[in-house]
Amino acid sequence: MVDPSTFRNVLSQWPSGVTVVTTLVDGVRHGMTASSFSSVSAEPPLVSVCLSRHLYSHELIASSGVFGINMLAKDQAEVARRFAGMVPDVEDRFAGESWTTAETGVPLLDSALGWLDCKVVHEYPGGDHTIFVGEVLAGHAAPRTAPLLFHSRSWGQFADVLPTAATVADGGVVASLRARSHPISKIFGTVRELAAAGVRVRLLDLTRDEPPVAVPEELKDRGTALVDTIEQRDRALELGLSTVEVTVDPANLADLDRVLAIADGAPGSVVVILDDAFDPARNDVVLGSIVALSSAGVAEIGLSEKGDTANPLRVRSLLQDAVGLARPVPLRMHLRNHDRLGLVKAIVALKSGVHHFDTTLSGLDGTVATEDLVRLFGGVEVDSPADPDLVDNAAAALRLALAPTGVTPTDLATEPVATNPVGAAG
Repeated sequence: MVDPSTFRNVLSQWPSGVTVVTTLVDGVRHGMTASSFSSVSAEPPLVSVCLSRHLYSHELIASSGVFGINMLAKDQAEVARRFAGMVPDVEDRFAGESWTTAETGVPLLDSALGWLDCKVVHEYPGGDHTIFVGEVLAGHAAPRTAPLLFHSRSWGQFADVLPTAATVADGGVVASLRARSHPISKIFGTVRELAAAGVRVRLLDLTRDEPPVAVPEELKDRGTALVDTIEQRDRALELGLSTVEVTVDPANLADLDRVLAIADGAPGSVVVILDDAFDPARNDVVLGSIVALSSAGVAEIGLSEKGDTANPLRVRSLLQDAVGLARPVPLRMHLRNHDRLGLVKAIVALKSGVHHFDTTLSGLDGTVATEDLVRLFGGVEVDSPADPDLVDNAAAALRLALAPTGVTPTDLATEPVATNPVGAAG
């Protein structure tokens, strides 16, 4: 028989989630941290928790016949420590948290990833433990995504893994060049180069300009239009564009309703961009908007940076909740490079589950440069439909075209303006 020390050391290598098991006896709340929780059956809904017979909580659950399972999130290690008795001088482990009740009256943690309200239907001996099997009478899953994990006798969270593939779209080069009165024919040449390189390009801004008569056939699959109304959406789709983009202020419910109406007629063709998505003060409204847009079935949900709110830690914090809430709709990131951390934030986004990015060729408007991000993909072995050599060639040609005026890409940060090169060239 294996010796106890080896047995414990081996089992410590098995990662598990972390729960707080609660019960109620004579009106008094009790709770403990536990990882020995498992699902048992879907029909009827049964779960189990294994408790040492030497624990005080064991006798409490045995006598009450009820228990709650509260699944902890990544940022709740302090709650786990408190209910494990690892925080000294705590008189009330339940203090400082919001709790609710359901069918049995046991306390259920409002901020948990999820909770289950159970009554004991079976008790089985398991060596020095008892296996309590509970019938689930009620349950709740919260809109959060990352669990707290227990491994090798310590708490942590999932490791980050880079995706196998990612895409880029250029949402700023046309606007930036038009703002500098660059010749329409040359803008159109840059657009063609990017489309041929596998980059989606925002061709039109129908919120400012009249639509062109036609869009060249080779740009229809790679071109998008920025729109504000249902009529503009319909016109862009009539021109043969497969995608339209619309910007929304997530803090404005009326604005969100307007965008949902635009998406309603063609959800699979509409990309919705949430303005100033990384402002911590807007966190709840941003997450709420993501839920609403995902339910509406939009093609993509864009997260746009404004000001200096999107530092790498803030990007990580938002995406840990946003990615899961958006599923199955993909998120698209628009990240600026004013702080020289654009590519760092892109790596953080990639490792947080984002596979799609908005960029601008040569970083003309202060956004992460298209060619830099495509080159980064190659450096970390993330596949992309964008051809790095062709994108580099397009960037080099653009820099050469701008050089005679004495203008360099770092001098060109400005606000985007109307973007309809095909109006003249088409």
